[in-house]
Amino acid sequence: MQPIPFKKYLNNYGPFILLLLFILVIWESAVRLHLIPAFILPAPSSIGIALIEHRQLLRPHLMATLQEILVGFVLSVICGSLLGTGMFLFRPLERAIYPFLIISQTIPLIALSPIFIMWFGYTLWSKVAVVFLTAFFPVVVSTYDGLRTSGQAYKDLLLTFGANRWQLLAKTQIPLALPSFFSGLKLCIVYCVIGATIGEWLGGSKGLGYFSRRMAGNMQSAEMFAAVFLLSALGVVLFLMIALLEPLFLKKRGSKQ
Repeated sequence: MQPIPFKKYLNNYGPFILLLLFILVIWESAVRLHLIPAFILPAPSSIGIALIEHRQLLRPHLMATLQEILVGFVLSVICGSLLGTGMFLFRPLERAIYPFLIISQTIPLIALSPIFIMWFGYTLWSKVAVVFLTAFFPVVVSTYDGLRTSGQAYKDLLLTFGANRWQLLAKTQIPLALPSFFSGLKLCIVYCVIGATIGEWLGGSKGLGYFSRRMAGNMQSAEMFAAVFLLSALGVVLFLMIALLEPLFLKKRGSKQ
């Protein structure tokens, strides 16, 4: 078993850690010295205390938000990858669908959230609809662009061996599109967190977005920032999980070529 390369991580992320510590110290000092009102920007220590004191209350809201994110993410990946692949294989579909994809990203989610609530009620699916509309676009575009820019040399080589369209797709185009696809996944999971928060904020009865809105209405800024911190931490953890899976799939792709 190889030792964990702590020195490598320290060299890569040491400046970030030092800058983060510096910001936290300045932030804490500014609040303690009353340079910034605590009700506007609570001290990091106050946020930490709120996380500990309200952990039992925050846990179900965290799980509700995580459920919305994961369901929306899975639907976005399945529908986005299938649609991106279909647009690559059938150009009439790409010419018909692509303008609608662009239009879907220009519609403000604040305007659509009440419509989703009217359709689905205050249920999981009204938030999932917001998450899906926010997050599926990067998957579609990254899948389509990755397939479209796959290596022509590999394609020509397989064509000389008599490969058909589906063999080209499975043997070269999909493996070579994986880096672009994973870039889309990393954007997608971040957008899922944003979409879930917006959905909860505008029409939820549970979740971290709902909790932060309720705390903001009560002027409980430390509790509101605690929910924001959990949302940020959740997004970072999910992003890192995909980033850790990416080299495994790319390594597997390389071993097959």
